[in-house]
Amino acid sequence: MDLLDIGSLKNRDGLRLVLVAGTPSPWGQAAKAMMEYKGLDFVCGGQEPGGANEALVEWAGINSGPVVAWNDEAPINRWDDILMLLERLAPHKPLLPDDRALRVKALGLAHEICGELGLGWNRRLELFKPAMQMSDGPEAVRNMAAKYRYNEADVALATQREAATLRLLADELKTQRERGCVYFVGDMLSAVDFYWAAFCNILDLLPASDMPLADGFRTMFEAIDGEVAAALDPILLEHRDNMMRAHFRVPMEF
Repeated sequence: MDLLDIGSLKNRDGLRLVLVAGTPSPWGQAAKAMMEYKGLDFVCGGQEPGGANEALVEWAGINSGPVVAWNDEAPINRWDDILMLLERLAPHKPLLPDDRALRVKALGLAHEICGELGLGWNRRLELFKPAMQMSDGPEAVRNMAAKYRYNEADVALATQREAATLRLLADELKTQRERGCVYFVGDMLSAVDFYWAAFCNILDLLPASDMPLADGFRTMFEAIDGEVAAALDPILLEHRDNMMRAHFRVPMEF
């Protein structure tokens, strides 16, 4: 995928998305797939993981991806702010229910996947752990670990928290299947379905033909705790595969 430099991206109008370059960061991949589902036109730039990314910091005030900008509005980076922008730009294809109770449920499940100390956050701590236990671990990993407040207390609970969230998500899908629905919330495709599909890919990698990762990244992502692997119920993987076929670009672009 051709990613624009940040200077070019900044000077454009319309919808712009900064992805983490070279790795399937699920926050960005979910945002990209939702933009495509909603039929929004956008262009992409790249953030170098572990790099200084001075131009991005100057523009968006953050050295992380994803970053999303719309026309002359300030760039945003939080998953929920991005989702609300996409809902505003394309309300005709909603990814949150109108029903207030179902809307709360969708946002709660999305936070368990995307939010601080959620599934993705804990998986990231788990991925940092081997390098952080080395006396001479890669500087880029140490920089990212510091950015996300790596600490021993949260690392000790990371796999337990991941497994608990996976069991919750599996139970939700099973309950939905019993009532005849294939999605996570109500009777509609929602943001939760997109988030799960994207985040599943940092727990159970798609084959190389569908996810063309560099060998070093693939080896890193393939290392997974046994408790977490056991909590990856087949219904979760089936749902990811169905979403990938229906709503994501495969091979994945990053």
